[in-house]
Amino acid sequence: MAAMSGAAAAGHAFPAWAAGAGVPHIDGSGLGLLWGVPFAGILLSIAILPLVVPQLWHHHFGKISAAWALAFLVPAVAVFGTGVAAYELAHTLLLEYIPFIVLLWALFTVVGGIRLVGDLRSSAGTNTAMLAIGTVLASWMGTTGAAMLMIRPLIRANAWRKNQAHVMVFLIFLVANVGGALTPIGDPPLFLGFLKGVPFFWPTSALFLPMLVVVGSLLAIFFFLDSYLFTRETAQPPNDRTGERLGVEGGINIPLLGAIVGAVLLRGVWHSGVDITIHHVPVPLESIASNLLLVAIGLLSLRLTRQETRVGNAFSWGPIAEVAKLFAGIFITIVPVIAILRAGPDGAMSGLVALVTGPDGRPIDAWYFWLSGGLSSFLDNAPTYLVFFNLAGGDPAVLTSSLASTLVAISAGAVFMGANTYIGNAPNFMVKAIAEERGVKMPSFFGYMAWAGIFLIPLFALVTVIFFL
Repeated sequence: MAAMSGAAAAGHAFPAWAAGAGVPHIDGSGLGLLWGVPFAGILLSIAILPLVVPQLWHHHFGKISAAWALAFLVPAVAVFGTGVAAYELAHTLLLEYIPFIVLLWALFTVVGGIRLVGDLRSSAGTNTAMLAIGTVLASWMGTTGAAMLMIRPLIRANAWRKNQAHVMVFLIFLVANVGGALTPIGDPPLFLGFLKGVPFFWPTSALFLPMLVVVGSLLAIFFFLDSYLFTRETAQPPNDRTGERLGVEGGINIPLLGAIVGAVLLRGVWHSGVDITIHHVPVPLESIASNLLLVAIGLLSLRLTRQETRVGNAFSWGPIAEVAKLFAGIFITIVPVIAILRAGPDGAMSGLVALVTGPDGRPIDAWYFWLSGGLSSFLDNAPTYLVFFNLAGGDPAVLTSSLASTLVAISAGAVFMGANTYIGNAPNFMVKAIAEERGVKMPSFFGYMAWAGIFLIPLFALVTVIFFL
């Protein structure tokens, strides 16, 4: 793996320590594209192995994820030294993966204790209305929370149908991704923008019209598609309607969702000035407090929610465990890829970076939209957002005024195009895992990408023409 960098082979040193800071890190300007092989490997494993060797994948996906993580870490130790590799691992785990998975776990746990009950009869109108409600909720309770809330009643209502996978696909499109575009609570990239100084309600006004175009179009498409597929159903809906009124079980979890929002906001509104440093990685006290609060909220939900409610939701830890194991590998193997991107014009992806700047030096919004979106389809959209945020200057005052269209392009690309693949956003994979656990035959990795290519890419092209040209 030492041959991974032409710079190293030519005798150019990897700057492993930040100048004057004493912080070990990997400098992306010295990395060749081969350092991205472990990341590509875990993506291909997720895409191919469930199709080719499903039993092997089902029983050993955690080991496969760990193997790809080691495929980066072991060469990193050999080339850069233990200190540098340990720093990159600690930085990724402490500042990115742990906050990511703790928030997902808290939302998964709390929403898993909320059960929509009542006689919900499946129809194109009902399904469309449920997706619309979930889309609205996503910006205010997070895409993960909204997706977890809506998925179970949608599965129950459509369980009798032969054609039901499309309902889950559009749930991913709308509720797990596009719906989170209006607040920093909705999707992690916007939360990072908030921490960087973007006003809390800036996305609400700036992204409203692009989101409205995509959401309105997708809901209309879904309604007509679902109506058509109802005419093709060979199964018959159940006749044992109970007449039970719609209601909510586990209502104690609704204020707990509000508590999760408060715990997340704590990171942005409280600046303690106190850091706990672990192997050169300063972890802010407010981040630690936020994570502990989220864990406490999740445990409180488990304590206060009746077990019968979770049983009625078919709640299990399988989906969140799958996400935790796979995304641990993704977060670790993505380290060199993000480092190369951060190197900008000095990195191995300099050709991509050059695309976003016009001859006059001004940003090209269309390219910012497609590159931030394209990379967010396969990389974690939060660090990808930060890369392009910084590439556009990184000044929130400028990016929300004279360059507002550029920040809209970056934000919309990162949030919207996370829907292009199962791994573009964590809730995507959770929806897939829960649906399959409940017997829904979901599209394969590439099959899902085909759905996105048919329904999403033309809409993103339309958004480009309307807003970014």
